[in-house]
Amino acid sequence: MSNVPAWFERKFEFTFPVELYPNLLARLRGTPARMEEFLRGGSRETLTRKESGKWSAQEHAGHLLDLEPLWLARVEDFVRGGDELTAADLKNTKTHEANHNSRPVEEILREFRQARAALVERVAGIEVTGMARTMLHPRMKTPMRLVDHLYFVAEHDDHHLARMLELIGG
Repeated sequence: MSNVPAWFERKFEFTFPVELYPNLLARLRGTPARMEEFLRGGSRETLTRKESGKWSAQEHAGHLLDLEPLWLARVEDFVRGGDELTAADLKNTKTHEANHNSRPVEEILREFRQARAALVERVAGIEVTGMARTMLHPRMKTPMRLVDHLYFVAEHDDHHLARMLELIGG
């Protein structure tokens, strides 16, 4: 039984100042290093072990990689403007079909580091005024600023990192 709260049950309050975006960029930039620290050196058996039919630690890592295009698409939504952010596949079809346990974990880690660097680089080029632009989050049906989106991504990262630690016995 996991002690990590279910992701879809999380509630978010986006009340912090826009000026905190550099802190969020630092947090997002650090996710690949934290994930590498947790997973590197783990045995294949440990990293790919599933509990109760749920994702393994390696599949959680693959899931983070699978969502990088969505996070970047949402950044582009903010840049272009509009009413609602790009919707996620709430069934996580890409992760379920990817068979991440059959891949070398180093490959997943490398690809995630590259994808996350692209996301951070794209966001780093946006002026602080752009961080305050608001769009509707499609699942939560709540307005979200670009800076809130970055917080949401960082929280999602931490959710899956916490599950990885549970699964590998951290």
